[in-house]
Amino acid sequence: MKLAIIGECMIELSNSEGDLYQLNYGGDTLNTAIYLSRCGGQVEYVTALSDDVFSNKMLENWQSEGVGVKHVKKLANSVPGLYMIENEANGERHFHYWRSNSPAKLLLEQYPEIFEELQEYDALFLSGITLSIYSELSRAKLFDFLKIYRDKGGKVIFDNNYRPKSWLSFNEASKTFNQIMNLTDIALLSMEDEISLHGEHSIEYCIERWLKAGASEVVVKNGPNGISTANSQGKFEFDVPNVVKPIDTTAAGDSFNGAFLANKAKGEDLEKCIRAGQFCAAQVIVHKGAIVPREVTLIKE
Repeated sequence: MKLAIIGECMIELSNSEGDLYQLNYGGDTLNTAIYLSRCGGQVEYVTALSDDVFSNKMLENWQSEGVGVKHVKKLANSVPGLYMIENEANGERHFHYWRSNSPAKLLLEQYPEIFEELQEYDALFLSGITLSIYSELSRAKLFDFLKIYRDKGGKVIFDNNYRPKSWLSFNEASKTFNQIMNLTDIALLSMEDEISLHGEHSIEYCIERWLKAGASEVVVKNGPNGISTANSQGKFEFDVPNVVKPIDTTAAGDSFNGAFLANKAKGEDLEKCIRAGQFCAAQVIVHKGAIVPREVTLIKE
């Protein structure tokens, strides 16, 4: 499975000690791409950067991680977005963003040839955060492309990452999520985000809603309560084998996605994909920041 991931990478400042912050680079889709590569998969990352020193360092880092960069565009005289992570004692995190002039926001407007380039991939992955950075016009162009892409056999993989502060209004977010739901083949969902968007409801109702919209596979992540899934073979439940005490839950879902998709691309069965994702995420959340040191073991022997 040839896979491309569409999104944005930002400069990350994560609290390390007292009032000191550590500089890294991250973003939900980039995190997924890196963990996918570390778990043995192949992926191209699709975004726009600038020609500044931070953008160049990002490219060097992605290449060193084995993430493909041939579709990364460069928009001169701009700078990447920035976000800061604050953690509570239980590992939960809060994000603060500075990204209004991020070049990634202009990818689809400035580089329309990207749609032609994406045709070569078997599957495309994007997230709710990806959609939030684009203008309404860019999203309309993207959705038109995805309809054609799916008609030609391409698969759309969607993670429902929802950050309210990234949207102009709740109504805009709700409308956009409903649109992408009808264009999704594989849904990798956070139940917490589903509730934020649709109000309190059951996992069973969540799964049925996505299946009815046309998804062929639905995976609902529900923290320590486990994972619920559905596909053409039926519905399945997976517990959490080893519950760990998190230090920082940043990239928990992203790292799950990366390991899950790396195994799916290899043709592994659903249980193997789920367990690989759970193991990877468990290692990530006991470290600070979105991207853990490379020496951390992410693949269960």
